[in-house]
Amino acid sequence: MNNLTLTLIQTPLYWEDAKQNRAMFSAYFSKINQPTDAIILPEMFSTGFSMNTSLAETMQGETISWMKAEAYRLQTPIAGSVMINDGDSVVNRFVWMNADGTHQHYDKRHLFRMGDEHTHFSAGNEQVTIDYKGWKLKLLVCYDLRFPVWIRRTPQHDYDALVIVANWPQRREHHWRILLQARAIENQCYVVAVNRVGADGNNTEHSGHSGLISPKGEWECEWIHELCIENVTLNRQTLTDWRTSFPAWQDADAFTLS
Repeated sequence: MNNLTLTLIQTPLYWEDAKQNRAMFSAYFSKINQPTDAIILPEMFSTGFSMNTSLAETMQGETISWMKAEAYRLQTPIAGSVMINDGDSVVNRFVWMNADGTHQHYDKRHLFRMGDEHTHFSAGNEQVTIDYKGWKLKLLVCYDLRFPVWIRRTPQHDYDALVIVANWPQRREHHWRILLQARAIENQCYVVAVNRVGADGNNTEHSGHSGLISPKGEWECEWIHELCIENVTLNRQTLTDWRTSFPAWQDADAFTLS
């Protein structure tokens, strides 16, 4: 199977201004000068991590329509999370938009109660792994990273890489870096992490630390504090060789989520 190259965009976000954020990302797309298999944006890339749910759009709204148009124009999937009004609830939805206009999505399971997310949003209840170019990619959003049972790779929920988008604050950057490595080590998988940088509307600073962690839990690349539009490559042989030479996964405890 082929390797997989993903473009990560780590950037400040315009607070609660979807129009400006969409324009900004469209401009950044023109700076991608190497072949890529998909483009990954941060959590709540259109608004920042806002609890103002009056900003929520529908799946027929401008931001999803923009994702569809840009993915078609670039002939490359675009993925990131958006505040979505889904019937009677609002969800933090990680949307993977394909070039042909089809999409898959994952609704954030673990809502960040210290930021009152749990009082404004509804939690998702389904794990989502997408099959793309021979790779199985499990989608996660920010606070999900702290909950290894939800993330654990099992025969029923197998995957090759975790793709996690976030607005993870600088004051807990140590947790972010260590937990990303832990999830890679315990699941013997790649971890693709895309965080934002800069201050949000609550004056919360973000230092980024987006990058790629190997199946052995080693940082292959990492970007701190700065705007970055960078490619990372997941190597199939590296993943296969590690799982074969060190098959700890064969001794994992069986369990089911209730």
